[in-house]
Amino acid sequence: MLIGVPKETFPGERRAALVPASVKKLVGLGLEVAIEAGTGVESGFADDSYAEAGARIETDRKALLAAADMVLRIRKPPSEEVELLKKGALHASLLDPFNEKPLIESLAKAGISAVSMEMVPRSTRAQKMDVLSSQANLAGYVTVIVAARESNKIFPMMMTPAGTISPAKVFVIGAGVAGLQAIATAKRLGARVTAFDTRPVVAEQVQSLGGKFLEIDLGETGQTDQGYAKELTEEQLAKQRAGQKDAIAESDVVITTAQLFGRRAPRIVDADMVAAMKPGAVIVDMAVDSGGNVEGSEPGKIVDKNGVKIIGLSNLPAEVARNASEMFSNNLFNLIDEFWDKESGTFGLDLEDDILKSCVITHGGEIVNETIKQL
Repeated sequence: MLIGVPKETFPGERRAALVPASVKKLVGLGLEVAIEAGTGVESGFADDSYAEAGARIETDRKALLAAADMVLRIRKPPSEEVELLKKGALHASLLDPFNEKPLIESLAKAGISAVSMEMVPRSTRAQKMDVLSSQANLAGYVTVIVAARESNKIFPMMMTPAGTISPAKVFVIGAGVAGLQAIATAKRLGARVTAFDTRPVVAEQVQSLGGKFLEIDLGETGQTDQGYAKELTEEQLAKQRAGQKDAIAESDVVITTAQLFGRRAPRIVDADMVAAMKPGAVIVDMAVDSGGNVEGSEPGKIVDKNGVKIIGLSNLPAEVARNASEMFSNNLFNLIDEFWDKESGTFGLDLEDDILKSCVITHGGEIVNETIKQL
């Protein structure tokens, strides 16, 4: 079986779906791997390192896609490349299936078994394949580093002969994987950290990292069986905004991480809250690509509102492309390794398996994922 890895073409995408270490392990399972020339350059992996790991370097992209029994990549395939894929091939990448109906339909029509890596369930068995968590972890780190770079204030407290510098106040909204990493990173840099999440159950995790949990009574909230925060009502969002207003006004840095899988991100920081912040303060909106948590944020831009910087950096994991590629690659390898039948030399597509039932979107010419089928 041939695994093909095309170079990413999405603007600003520096990650690679496979790194040499994973190539070596795949070759060890008996698979053949072909990598498009230049695939790993922007994430720090030269073609020679792939060749040394046992991959073939391919310069003809169309030939690579046409020959591969399994195509691995970071981003969803461009629509014009779907027809190039071999019928019956398996394609695994981020697919954004809730918002890409025409693409999903074209993959089904082409007879492709499409795996959406966002749809891997958050179960104990599937943790090693969970790209959303692995990439969000890095994104949380990056938000703090970006904020520290753009802030006019240092993060740690310093006692000097010239006077004492108080620590920066960082407020993190959302304590999922990304938020918890942001809290931990900000604390390591010496900041005073406060955090809020609609799920009271995460308060202990925030406190274990040295952060203070902001209590706001929103009534019944909770989380889904996948561990995501449930969508709030308009009344609850209004209560959240009111409860956060003072914390935001006092903060030197605000980091928002609130996202709803497959839906538009909730607006939780409005223009009035931004206006109440001190000049020189910084806001990083992690949800800018899915609608944004912050009024006035723009994808890929730093917007200045009366001296307050609103940073809408897109594709945060790509800022640390080497590590992000390594983690994404490990997730893909673990998916293949979990379902690879060494005796027959095939990838088992048992759609009754809990993991595959969740993440396989199209197979055998049909949309087979029940959630996506019902959209």
